[in-house]
Amino acid sequence: MTLIKEQDYGTPASGSDRMVSLRIDGRTVSAREGTSIMRAAAEAGISIPRLCATDSQHAYGSCRLCLVQVEGRRGTPASCTTPVAEGMDVLTQTPRLAALRKGVMELYISDHPLDCLTCSSNGDCELQDMAGKVGLREVRYGFDGANHLTAQKDDSNPYFTFDPAKCIVCSRCVRACQETQGTFALTLDGRGFASKIAAGMDEGFLASDCVSCGACVQACPTATLMEKAVIDHGQPEHSVLTTCAYCGVGCSFKAEMQGETVVRMVPWKDGGANEGHSCVKGRFAWGYATHSDRVTSPMIRDTIHEPWRKVSWEEAIGFAATRLKAIQARYGKNAIGGITSSRCTNEEVFVVQKMIRAAFGNNNVDTCARVCHSPTGYGLKQTFGTSAGTQDFRSVDQSDVLLVIGANPTDAHPVFGSRMKKRIRAGAKVIVVDPRRTDLVESPHIRAEHHLQLRPGTNVAIVNALAHVIVTEGLVNRAFVEERCDLTEFARWEAFISDPRHSPEAVEAITGVPAAEVRGAARLYATGGNAAIYYGLGVTEHSQGSTMVMGMANLAMVTGNIGRDGVGVNPLRGQNNVQGSCDMGSFPHEFSGYRHVSDDTVRALFEVVWGTALDPEPGLRIPNMFDASIGGSFRGLYVHGEDIAQSDPNTNHVAAALEAMECVIVQDLFLNETANYAHVFLPGTSFLEKDGTFTNAERRINRVRPAMRSQTGKHEWEVTCDLAAAMGYPMRYDSAAEIMDEIARLTPTFKGVSFDRLDREGSLQWPVNDAAPNGTPLMHVDGFVRGKGRFMLTDYVATEERASRFFPLLLTTGRILSQYNVGTQTRRTGNVAWHPEDILEIHPHDAEERGIRDGDLVSLASRKGATGLRAMISDRMPQGVVYTTFHHPVTGANVVTTENSDWATNCPEYKVTAVQVTLSNQTPQVTAAE
Repeated sequence: MTLIKEQDYGTPASGSDRMVSLRIDGRTVSAREGTSIMRAAAEAGISIPRLCATDSQHAYGSCRLCLVQVEGRRGTPASCTTPVAEGMDVLTQTPRLAALRKGVMELYISDHPLDCLTCSSNGDCELQDMAGKVGLREVRYGFDGANHLTAQKDDSNPYFTFDPAKCIVCSRCVRACQETQGTFALTLDGRGFASKIAAGMDEGFLASDCVSCGACVQACPTATLMEKAVIDHGQPEHSVLTTCAYCGVGCSFKAEMQGETVVRMVPWKDGGANEGHSCVKGRFAWGYATHSDRVTSPMIRDTIHEPWRKVSWEEAIGFAATRLKAIQARYGKNAIGGITSSRCTNEEVFVVQKMIRAAFGNNNVDTCARVCHSPTGYGLKQTFGTSAGTQDFRSVDQSDVLLVIGANPTDAHPVFGSRMKKRIRAGAKVIVVDPRRTDLVESPHIRAEHHLQLRPGTNVAIVNALAHVIVTEGLVNRAFVEERCDLTEFARWEAFISDPRHSPEAVEAITGVPAAEVRGAARLYATGGNAAIYYGLGVTEHSQGSTMVMGMANLAMVTGNIGRDGVGVNPLRGQNNVQGSCDMGSFPHEFSGYRHVSDDTVRALFEVVWGTALDPEPGLRIPNMFDASIGGSFRGLYVHGEDIAQSDPNTNHVAAALEAMECVIVQDLFLNETANYAHVFLPGTSFLEKDGTFTNAERRINRVRPAMRSQTGKHEWEVTCDLAAAMGYPMRYDSAAEIMDEIARLTPTFKGVSFDRLDREGSLQWPVNDAAPNGTPLMHVDGFVRGKGRFMLTDYVATEERASRFFPLLLTTGRILSQYNVGTQTRRTGNVAWHPEDILEIHPHDAEERGIRDGDLVSLASRKGATGLRAMISDRMPQGVVYTTFHHPVTGANVVTTENSDWATNCPEYKVTAVQVTLSNQTPQVTAAE
């Protein structure tokens, strides 16, 4: 007897645990009640011909190829839609079925081009395979009647074509768009012979709502939807399993190759984070790895006003080390430092921070996480005891209420955003807290129960009001608080939050959100079942970012929404390895594993392994480095895989700091904005050349495997080791695996991690140690890492950045689906078809006041600077708020942002900048007082 698992083809099991026994082609099998015959047969090793069924979609039953015979029943039912039953006797192969299937295939082929030898799908076509499987040898129907063979091809999408002449109208693409992606951009238009697949209102893929996630292309069984790269290069002949290098979702992909040429990236069905789904960036926007703009040779120059000179690796490393040592000899050991990368592997980040501590002799190391999620680390460590999110992505499938604060998952984390939308369409309620109307507020089949459209900068006032309602209306989960939390801290917090100054009515004037909406949202979060908080940079990039993170943790604890599936406090990390760069010790006060440099026991452990004395004093943060550079005491900087001249706030200040330095070393793929101020350029490697690991937003450690050799001749960690050695500290590894072994030896949460284990098991979620040898999908299940959960007082303090008569609007920034961060990678791909420039969204009332029409060039000015860009009139923001992205250096949006930052971590306040917007031929009037 074969035991059937619930996993393959056709109608999913009903959820019943009852098992039934049946016979399929004479074999006795056991399957869960509700499982389809096709699925049961597949698990028994019996393959039934099919075209419309896949292992990732609900049964459809349209192709009529999977017909079977069931003893005692009339007709030939479709096996994908027919559930198993006790005692059922099924035949999948009979003369009658063979004749029916041949007839079905003849009809398909009679309206299909017979160009198999020259078709781009030749060798990877399910229609071709099924024709062979059913034994089709002739087609009795002619091709001279009505057909679709001359239907016009749609080449509008930069990455794939749509050839309706080859479409069999199986609807797999439509169902993928609905069930997997949730965009509903594709429809089955017409009836009978006139049936066809249409994108949007039949205006073509590029102009439609299609988000180019690739789900339809992957689902298509013919060459109807086909990657242009496959059309150009042919079918791949081998694949390498790796991890996407874009956002913090951490999708697993198979890089399908011809030799060392990537033909396509296919999302891996067993990927723990994405489970076979993808977005336009990971699926298609990998061409930057071989772009002609890439610099693959080291370069140096004496001053930033001279042209670059290509040199050998030895000369570049020697030049950099000589300059850095000269700076230290003149200004002291603390006059140099470095910035690690959140786009590079854990192993690369670890050796960079090790070089700075051991070879530079100081703790002047920081990371881009400083400018995005450092408040997450601080806030969650204070309340829960660890600096990371609490859940895995699958947890959202058990959520009843989603509280989404300052995040736009459908644009910034699209694969997880699709999963959220799927859960919402299945019945979960969503509360959105955001100044901007995002897709989770309203989009196809999605409507938020509450949209708290607050004024930028008032997050803490809102979270306090939510907590106030829960406490004063008796909605506290007393049992959870008494069992799991510090009661002294809770009593103190309860008295604080009960104060009427935190009531929705009292804060309405501050936030602009109606009190009734806040009360409704609070009641839903507290009483709606499993409630999960998901948040993004709209929470952390504020002067009270850390306070807000603690406020959300308070909210989860007071309602008991922590420690099980469907709940938790979940940061949506922006870059692919933001979590990992923090884990690896990239902050000036912490070693890997978030342990303070002043801890003698911890420091001694590192000193023994690294063989050198380490500084017990925390080093400089990025903003301190800039200030010290302008002040004359900090003169040398190693910038690893970050474009701080474009991504950091108050660009003019950053540029002045870089220009004042005597040695700036940039290691990257391209000559970015920061390289304009560099004396040494060390070429980096793309993710397709890397060997190592990334850690995603759910603490999942994924392997990154090289699909091609390094284009520079060196791994990035080798370059770092060479520089450390040239500085006088020998540092050598034979492989990235050896670096991970050292990480595991020195970092308790990574104790059980190794390349061998990751290669064997796929991925692991830290902590992986003696207490959790198989990893930890859910945190704080039986107790908080710190012991008892700690409620923190969260006073609302208004930001210093205020609108005024001269700067009456508030600017907030964010990302867009097709571009990534500062655009260094995505701007060198076909993604520019969707977003060729940064756009300023402005409310119709604000535009009318200024005489601005849609598409006008405007000036965006703040107290710090000004830039120009194009306006788009939109009511997605409330009146008085404007919005833009920061993906294009020609715009340089961060030239207008301020140096205001989070009180605890110095995370910049990107989300609140007072600005004025005028037509580009006008100049705002600014007085000295402003």
